[in-house]
Amino acid sequence: MTALWTSEEAQGATLGIPGRAFEVNGLSIDTRTLKKGDLFVALKGDNRDGHDFVKAAFDAGAGAALVSHEPPGLGPDAALLTVAHTQRGLEDLAVAARARSSAKIVAVTGSAGKTTTKELLRHALGALGSTHCSAASYNNHWGVPLSLASMPRDVAYGVFEVGMNHFGELRNLVSFVRPHVALVTTIAPAHLEFFGSCEAIADAKSEIFEGLVPGGAALVPSDSPYANRLIARARQAHVGRVLKFGETAGSDARLLSYEESVDGSKVKADICGMPVDFHVGAPGRHIAQNALGALLAVAMLDGDVLNAAAGLKNFTALKGRGARFAAGDVAVIDESYNANPASMAAALALLGAAKGRRIAVLGDMLEMGEGGLAHHAGLAAPIEAAGADLVFLNGPQMKALWDKLPASRRGAWAETSAEIAPQLLAALKPGDTVLVKGSNGSRMAVIVDALKARGG
Repeated sequence: MTALWTSEEAQGATLGIPGRAFEVNGLSIDTRTLKKGDLFVALKGDNRDGHDFVKAAFDAGAGAALVSHEPPGLGPDAALLTVAHTQRGLEDLAVAARARSSAKIVAVTGSAGKTTTKELLRHALGALGSTHCSAASYNNHWGVPLSLASMPRDVAYGVFEVGMNHFGELRNLVSFVRPHVALVTTIAPAHLEFFGSCEAIADAKSEIFEGLVPGGAALVPSDSPYANRLIARARQAHVGRVLKFGETAGSDARLLSYEESVDGSKVKADICGMPVDFHVGAPGRHIAQNALGALLAVAMLDGDVLNAAAGLKNFTALKGRGARFAAGDVAVIDESYNANPASMAAALALLGAAKGRRIAVLGDMLEMGEGGLAHHAGLAAPIEAAGADLVFLNGPQMKALWDKLPASRRGAWAETSAEIAPQLLAALKPGDTVLVKGSNGSRMAVIVDALKARGG
C-alpha cells in the first residue's frame, strides 16, 4: 500500500523541521479514533491543546506527530515534524494533497442536507470509481483541511462538505478544495443570529463558487426563493456553467415523480435531457431532491449518470439525520443532529407519511436571532400538515410553539430534553411513530437514547 504521506513529502509541504523518517497512512486529531500508522496533528483549541495528547497518540500506534514544539515524555525515537503552527501545517498538507491529485472534486454546502448530499455523492460516484469523502460532518476550519489532507493520492473522485456560520469562512475553505463542481443544497433561516437575513445567508453560501476551478460548474436549487440570487452570485464569480436542480420547470435536473416505498423511495427524473428512474434507499422528498443535485454533479463531471443513479439504492439515512430504528413496539425517526425551519418541515413531512399515531418530539432551533420565537411558532403549520397526534417540546423557544398548538395535540413541554423524556415514554403506545428533532445544543440525543433503552 502506498503511504499517504512520507516525512519528505510532509516536510516539503509544511516547511517543517523533520525528526526521523516516517510514512503514515492517515491523519487524526483525536487519540480516541486514531488508527495505527496515522499522523497525529496536535491542534490547539479553545479548551484543549493537542500537544497534551501526543504521548497518548504514540501509545495508540501513531506513525508520527505534527507539532509546534516537542511535548514532554516522548522517547528519543519519536517521529515528529515540527512546524510554526499546527493549524497552518494541516492546511499546508491539504493544499499539497489537492495539488498532487488528479481526482474530480465536488464541494457541497447549504443550510441543510450537506452531509446527506455528501453521502449520496459517495454512493453515486462510488459506483463509478474510487471515491474519497469528508468523514462525518467535518466541514469547518479544521475538518475541511483534515479531510482534504487525508485524500489518497490515486482516487478518481473527492467529495467535501463545506460549512460556515460567518462571512468569509467558506471562501477560505473552498480555496483549499478548488472543486470542479460546487453544489448548494438549500438556503434556509439557519445561523440568523450571525447573518440577519436569508439573503445574507445566500450571499455567504455563494462564496463556494469563488473556489471553482476554471470551467467548473455551480449547481443551484431551483425551487429555492433565493435561486436567482445564487445564480447572480455565481455569475459575479465568473462561473460559466450554472445549472439548476429541483421540481421547477426548466431545471437541468428535474424531479418528475416521487413515491415512497417500503425500503426508500422511487424517483423519476430528467437529468440534462436524459430520463432517469432510480431508487433511493431512504424516504423523504428532500432526500430525493438532494439526489437530483448529486446526479447533476455526476453529469457535470462527465460521469455515467445511469450507473451512478443505480448506486443510490445503497444509500441509507444517517444517524441523527433520518435514521430509523425500532424501540420495542414503537418506530423512531432520528433527526436529532440539527434543525432549522426548513429541515423541521422536511422531517415533519416524513412523520406525516407514517402509519399509526404520529408523535413529534422537538427541541429548540438555535442561532435563530431576533425572529427565533416567530420561527418556532411557525412550525404549527407543518405539524398540522403532518397530522401529528401528539407533540412534545423542550427548550425555552419551543414555548412559543406550545402556545400555538391546540390542546388535542399537546403532549408536554419542558425546559430540557431530560425532563421531557420520561413524559414521552409514559405516553407511548404500540404502533406509534416518533420523530425526534432539534438543534444539537438542545440535546435531543438524550431522548433518542431513552427510546433505545426502552427497546432494549
